[in-house]
Order: sequence, then structure tokens, then C-alpha cells
Amino acid sequence: MISEHFDAVIVGAGFAGIGAAIQFKRMGIENFVILEREDDLGGTWYVNHYPGLAVDVPTTTYSYFFEPNPNWSRLFSTGAEIKQYADDVADKYDVRRHIRFGVTVGGARWDDDAQLWRVNLADGETVDARYLVTATGFLSQPHMPDIPGIAEFDGRVIHTTAWDDSYDPTGEKIGIIGTGATAVQLIPELAEKAADLTVYQRTPIWVVPKIDFRFSERAKQLFARIPLTQRLIRVITDTIYELMVWVAVLHNRQTRGRFNIAAGDLAKMHRFATIRDKELRAKLTPDYDFGCKRPTFSNSYYRTFTKPHVHLQDSGIAKIESDGIVGNDGTKTPIDTLVLATGFDLWEANFPAIEVIGRDGRNLGKWWRETRFQAYQGVSMPHFPNFLSLASPFAFLGLNFFNTVEYQMRHMDRLFGELRRRGATTFEITEEANARYLARMTALLGDSLFTNGSCATARSYYFNPSGEPTLLRPTSTRAAIREATDFPIDDYRIV
Repeated sequence: MISEHFDAVIVGAGFAGIGAAIQFKRMGIENFVILEREDDLGGTWYVNHYPGLAVDVPTTTYSYFFEPNPNWSRLFSTGAEIKQYADDVADKYDVRRHIRFGVTVGGARWDDDAQLWRVNLADGETVDARYLVTATGFLSQPHMPDIPGIAEFDGRVIHTTAWDDSYDPTGEKIGIIGTGATAVQLIPELAEKAADLTVYQRTPIWVVPKIDFRFSERAKQLFARIPLTQRLIRVITDTIYELMVWVAVLHNRQTRGRFNIAAGDLAKMHRFATIRDKELRAKLTPDYDFGCKRPTFSNSYYRTFTKPHVHLQDSGIAKIESDGIVGNDGTKTPIDTLVLATGFDLWEANFPAIEVIGRDGRNLGKWWRETRFQAYQGVSMPHFPNFLSLASPFAFLGLNFFNTVEYQMRHMDRLFGELRRRGATTFEITEEANARYLARMTALLGDSLFTNGSCATARSYYFNPSGEPTLLRPTSTRAAIREATDFPIDDYRIV
């Protein structure tokens, strides 16, 4: 049963979905709906609200370029402020009225006869749309570790993506699994109150000092009155990050990893200045090159491990019993609460996040896994007409998700502008254009850190199950935005 018809359906109300909605409105398309499984917008910034949550790139850079925010409290703002920014942008651009919360999308199928997408909802309803945009984000499906006995644990179990705000760790014995970017923020917070904290580490993370500061009220007033001042600061922070990615990641072969070595040395000095215990320092030292796995900033993470009630366990977990964790070394640690900072199931559960069946019955997930993970300009796949996937292979730019959203919005503008100019209703990337783009991206990755560096032990989500680093687009932000503005329109078959 077809319940409703729309010009477009957007799946996901995070920053990518909000950006796609704003772009549709700019193009005069108002008959669209955003389907969001949660009960509020913001994506990962709504779902995640664990203690210590903050952005790990400067907030001068972490925002839509067309919508600077003069109200950031500090250079690295808190998760609550990022969520507020999402609310403010959605309200300003009248996006919220298009969102339907608490709606889970089961899948979507292209109807070639009707030239429409049939989108199936979990409640049995179906909506149809001329265009389908999936904006499900890269970090939307929590990873639950498969550890023997975890279901038998009698204490409290909390995953960082489902944090219990009523939980008070004061006086508790806590075990936390994971030492990724989330754990780096959370561990110092738990250590402040816990009676005993044991951190279970599989892979150490590179951590460098964090240069953070508050913005004064005078600075905020200046940003509000003269937005150009904030844009100038963004140019500086954007340029710094772009240079880091260009030198350390994209052109690692040409630069022979010199920047990576220097950044690694900075992290080593940070560890040495903070931790005097040589054995502990060695346990916290990665054995892969800086940048193979997303590094992070913290001034308190290493220092936390010097506290007498905080313990690092890196021998692995054998099993979990009703009252504690048994390590591979045979030691058992009694705990009251188990915290899972185990990240996200990026490739298996998120590419794609919903089942998408295109023309001639092509299943997107099956096609990706049987051929290679690929997407033209990080958004389009052949045999999937009128479909843009904003969380795809080769989509993520550098270290800033908003740069990704920016070029994708421009891609939409050029593509739908051409549809309007021709009086057309259907687009599909050609097999030939997709193959050329895949070959080009593969060649560019040959110069990157991921091909030339020592990344085998990083266990990085940058790499797909076949070992290819196809999450990241190996071009500069400037190049991506330029291509989004002037890609060959004949790469698409437009009807």
C-alpha cells in the first residue's frame, strides 16, 4: 500500500541529511520528507552524550561554511553545543517541519516502470519518491563486541552510544573496553569518580597535546557583528588541517612520511613527559604509523593512567563472568559496571545502512561486496537511478565531515540544475564514468599513507573488509569542491 508520494526522501536527519534538505529547498524542491529513526535530529551528536564528549577538530572548521556559528564557547566545543548548532541550523532553514521522527526505514527498491523509489518502513507502510538520498552517516551502527559470557554479566552494561545519563560512577569498579577516540574522551571522566577503573586495550591510539581555549564574550560579539572575522579564522584552521592531510596522508610516498614521523615524535614526547613508567609507556605506544588510524587530541588521557586506581590491561579478554572480566593472562578483575567504547560497525552494517535494490534487481550491499566498494564522486553508483548515497566509499574528506557535506551539496546543485535545464526527471551514473573514477581513486591511493605506510596493525575503520582504504576520498577539499561544481555532466545518463 502506497501511503504518500514525495519528490524526494532523505534517510537520516544528521548534518548530511540537514545539508541535503537545505540544498533541496535552495533548488525549489519543497515536497520532500526526512525519515529519522531517532526521536530528535543531529545524528551521532544526538545519539552520543557520554561524559567528556567533544568535537576533535576545531569548531571554527566544524560547521557548514555558509552558516558560521558565533556562539562556540571554545575552540573544541562540547557535544551539547554541536547538537544545539544542528537544532539552530534546522530551525533557521525550516528543515524540522520536513522531519518524521521515530521512523525506521527497512529498505528501498527502484520501480523501473513507474520511475520511482519505493521506500519500505518498519511499520509496514510504504512511501514513494522520485529521488532517494541516504544520509545515514558513517558512525551510526554501534559495534557490540562478541566476547564469551558478555550476556551473563550481572552488572550494568553501557555502550557509549546509549549512555545512561542517570548513571553515577562514584565509588564503582568499572571496566571499559576500547581505547579509540571516544574512550580517550571518556576514560579521564570516569577516572575522576570511579573507585577502580580497568581499561581493556586492543590497539593503542596516537594522542597528541590539545591546544584548546575559550572564546571570550568580546570575541563572540565580534564574530556575530562581523562574520568575516570568523570566516578568516576558519580559513586558517581549514588550511592547517588540509596541509596536514595533504602531506601526511595523500602524498605520503613523495614526502616519505616525514610529517608522520614528526607527529609521532610529538606524541612520544607527550607520553614521555606524562608517564614515567617505562613499561606503561610502551603499552600505550602504537606500532603502526601515525595517521593509519584516526589520531586524537587530549591533555588528560595519558595522565589518567598514572593514577593508582587506573589500570591498563592489554593482554586481551578471554571471557566475561557474572561479576568480572577474565583476561587472556588468566587474571580476573571484579567490576560493577562494564562500559563498551567499542565504536561502530562501519562496513558490515553501514555500507549500506538499509537494503537498496536498484535497476535490474542490483543489490547495493551485495554488489559492493562482490565487486569493490566504489561510488562516483562518493555519491553515485551505476544501476541506481535517482539515488545519492552521502555515506559511501570515497565520500569522506580528510578530517572534517562538513567538507564532505559541502561538496555533496554542490554536486546536488549541479546535477539537479541540469535536470531542470533539460526538463528531465531521471539521472544515473554510467558504468564507464564510474569505472574511470574508481581507477583514478585507486591510483591516487597508491601515493597515500594507507598504501605506503605501516598500517597492518592499526585495525582502522578507514579500511574495508578487503583491506582497501576506500572510506576516504584521496583528494584535497579544494579539488573535491571544484569537481562537484564542474564534473562532466555527460558522466550521467539523464532522461
